[in-house]
Amino acid sequence: MSFTVINPATGEQVTEVPAWSDAQVDEALAQVASVTPQWAATPIDQRAELMKQAAQVIRDNLAHYAGIITQEMGKLLAEAKGEMEKCAWVCEYYAENAASFLQDEPIESDAGKSYVAYLPLGTVLAVMPWNFPFWQVFRFAAPALMAGNTGLLKHASNVPQCALAIEEIFNKAGFPAGSFRTLMIRASQVQRVIEDKRVHAVTLTGSEPAGRQVAATASNMIKKSVLELGGSDAFIVLEDADLDLAAKGAVTSRFLNAGQSCIAAKRFIVVDAIAEDFIARFKAGVEALQAGDPMDDSTSLAPMARSDLRDELHQQVKDTLDAGADAVTGCEPIDGPGAWYKASILDRVEPGMRAYSEELFGPVAIVIRARDESDALRIANESDFGLGGSVWTQDSARGEQVARQMQSGCTFVNGFVKSDPRLPFGGVKRSGYGRELSHHGIKEFVNAKTIWIR
Repeated sequence: MSFTVINPATGEQVTEVPAWSDAQVDEALAQVASVTPQWAATPIDQRAELMKQAAQVIRDNLAHYAGIITQEMGKLLAEAKGEMEKCAWVCEYYAENAASFLQDEPIESDAGKSYVAYLPLGTVLAVMPWNFPFWQVFRFAAPALMAGNTGLLKHASNVPQCALAIEEIFNKAGFPAGSFRTLMIRASQVQRVIEDKRVHAVTLTGSEPAGRQVAATASNMIKKSVLELGGSDAFIVLEDADLDLAAKGAVTSRFLNAGQSCIAAKRFIVVDAIAEDFIARFKAGVEALQAGDPMDDSTSLAPMARSDLRDELHQQVKDTLDAGADAVTGCEPIDGPGAWYKASILDRVEPGMRAYSEELFGPVAIVIRARDESDALRIANESDFGLGGSVWTQDSARGEQVARQMQSGCTFVNGFVKSDPRLPFGGVKRSGYGRELSHHGIKEFVNAKTIWIR
C-alpha cells in the first residue's frame, strides 16, 4: 500500500510514498512514549530556543516547502509561501509567549499557598487536512510542543510529502528524536492509535463525519479532543456598506486557495437594496481571476486539490441550479487535465437548495438576498455551522452589534475572516469545539493542576 501524489494542475502522478504497517506504527509510538517524560521535563526556555530554530529552518527552506505544497495540493505558489511564513510566525509567537501563558496562577484559598500549574498531558495526536497542509499542523504543533507535550501527525493521504517534511523541520531544528513523529497511516488505522494508551489527547481539523468518528473514539477512551470542522461562513453586506471594499474582500475571502478553506466566506447574504450593485462589482472581480500554472505568479485561480472533489462540487452546483438558482458566472468545470473549476457565483439561492445548507468547498460563491439587517442576521444564524463570519457596513458600531449576535467562533467587521496566532480560533455548533492559537489554544492540552499547600 502507498500514498499516490497526483499534481492537481496537470492530473499527472508525481510519486508514491509507502504506507506503514501496524508494526511500524507501534515502533513510532514506542519511540514517542520513551521521549515524552524527557521532553516534559525540558525547561521551557530550552523548548523556546528549539522552536525559534524551527522557525529559522522554515525560513531558510521556504521556497522548497512551498513548492511541495503547490505540487501536492495545487495551491498558488505565492499563497504557499505565505502559508510557510505564517508557520514560522506561529513558532516564534509561542517561543516568545508560552512561558507567560503557562506560568503558575496564584489563587487565594484557605491554604497557606495555592495555585494552578499548567502541566503537559503527554502525547497529542493530530489528524489534519490537505488544504493548508503545513499551517494546520503548525498551529497545533507549536503550542502543544511548547507546553511540553510530544506530537503525532496523521496527515491527509494526498499530501504525504508535506507530512514528512514537517517532521523533517523539527528534526533539523534539533528537537529530541521522537518528540514529533509523522505516522504514514490510512484513515482506517486512526482509531487504533487513538485507543493506544501512549496517546493522551487528539485534535482534528477536517470534515464533520471524520470529526464525529474521532470524537466518538476519544470520548470512549476518555481522552481530551479538539475539533475544527467545516464552515459555511456568512458574509453580510448591509445597505450602508462600502461596496467596492466589500466586493474586493469577497473575492479574496471566497477564492483564496481556490475556495478550499473552512473559514472562506461561503454565504454572501446581501440586503436587497444594494444587491444588484454588489453583485455587479463582485462579478467583475471574480471574472478577473485567471486560471493557470500555480507556479506562475501571474495566476490568480488555482486548481482544486482533487478531481473527485471538483466533481462533487459541480454536482452541488448543478442540483442548486436545477432547483431554481441563477448562474451569474462560471458554474462549470474548466476543460482539460487537472482538477480545475471556474470561479463561480450562484445568485438567488434559497432554502431547500443544496447550496443553501451545505458547505461548498471550492471556488463557488452563493448569494442569498435579505430584506434588511434583521433578516440577514436570521439567515446567517440558521446555518448548522458556526466557524466564522463577517459584517460589512460603514457604521463600525452597528457592525460590532451585529457581530456580537452572529453565532460563530469569530466575526470580523469590514475584514475577511483569517486566523492569527494572537487570536483564538475555533467554532461552535457543527463547526466543532475547543480553541486553537492564542493563550486559549496552548491551554487546551495541559493539565490545569491545583496545588494546595498548608
